Amino acid sequence: MHYAQITVELVLGLVSLFVLTRILGKTQITQITTFDFISALVLGELVGNAIFDEKVGVFRIIYAVIIWGLLIYILEIITQKWSSTRGLLEGRPSIIIRNGKIIRESLKKNKLDINQLQHLIRSKGAFSIRELEYAILETDGTVSILKKPSYETPTKGDLQVNLDQVHLPITFISDGKIIKDNLMEAGFNLTWLEQQLKQQNILNVKEVLYAEWLEGEGLHVQTF
Repeated sequence: MHYAQITVELVLGLVSLFVLTRILGKTQITQITTFDFISALVLGELVGNAIFDEKVGVFRIIYAVIIWGLLIYILEIITQKWSSTRGLLEGRPSIIIRNGKIIRESLKKNKLDINQLQHLIRSKGAFSIRELEYAILETDGTVSILKKPSYETPTKGDLQVNLDQVHLPITFISDGKIIKDNLMEAGFNLTWLEQQLKQQNILNVKEVLYAEWLEGEGLHVQTF
């Protein structure tokens, strides 16, 4: 019975956290602010401790997750309606480099040292602080940079190159399976796809590892 109870609690805990994350939105995953980090820790502890505590039942796990999720949801509504609360609950971005110079006070305030700053700007493709005009430490711990004009990559407009319309590649086959929704959305059908594969001497779709369509370039196919 003990193992069966653990199994049931694990499944219910997983489902509860999944549903809660879907309700609260993707920012719980992609934008880990201070509050989101605390929220994730508490949710994990609630489920984890409950599973290995025999005195805690299934319904208590669900109740705890629902109450905590409700509190997070209420705070999310508060930050959306009253912008003055965002600084307290979500934090504020900080300018750490202005006009090419490091703002030492801002580094101290955010508990950031030079080595950490260098790591953050390297992750954005800048390997020297001298390349930057501005750098902003975001609320999720990442940094946004604005390079000096002399270090910016020239655009096609700068080079006076003809600007072609860009198209999004669409996956038609993945791991030997046809993605019919993508195929229909692109305006094609199974007959057309089979003909395209035959032209490349592929008689069975199961031979295809990956196939994508790109407007202007046609169908790219890679077999197993």
